[in-house]
Amino acid sequence: MGAGTSPADPAPAGRAAADEPREPGERDERDGRDGSTGPGPVADAKDAKDAKGAKGADDAPDTGKDGAAADGRPRRSRRFPRFTRDTARPEGGGRAASGDAPAPARQWPLLTVLCAAGLGLLVVVLDPFDQAFRVGTILIGGALIAGAVLRWVVPSVGMLAVRSRFTDLVTYGLMGTLIVLLALVAQPAPWLDVPILEDAVRFTIR
Repeated sequence: MGAGTSPADPAPAGRAAADEPREPGERDERDGRDGSTGPGPVADAKDAKDAKGAKGADDAPDTGKDGAAADGRPRRSRRFPRFTRDTARPEGGGRAASGDAPAPARQWPLLTVLCAAGLGLLVVVLDPFDQAFRVGTILIGGALIAGAVLRWVVPSVGMLAVRSRFTDLVTYGLMGTLIVLLALVAQPAPWLDVPILEDAVRFTIR
């Protein structure tokens, strides 16, 4: 009760409207709210924030225990793998013929080298004629040299390509040349006379 007022005095119109109870379905003309007790503006803002957070959580990709996404795509890492599961195809390692051709035609460079080397080994083992050992060894070295030439000339040599083009050229060419030289200077009666080798052999024997 305010000072200077008596219970008999009539209350102001605005205060009386605010103090008297409202029915549940009755609306307040001042603020436009009904008289039912419900969530205020703070509760409405909180509910909207919770709904937004739940929607964002549904849109985010579900990650498993190992960090992989739920759709099966693994998470990319900048670290090198512990075990190498695949290697890149070397330069010129594609098939030497079209995909419609049979498998031997697609790998004809490798088959050519293998057949020539196999023929040389067969000649060495069977020894059908004189100097068969020398001829067979030259065939083996010539097969490797032919592999180096094919690796250089043919754009795609299939499984004959092991490493880069330069590495394969050096490997095939060097090994084939050494085998042919050893076959030519083999004793007795060498087909190639190299004085430096004779001096080196005499110096080693002495």
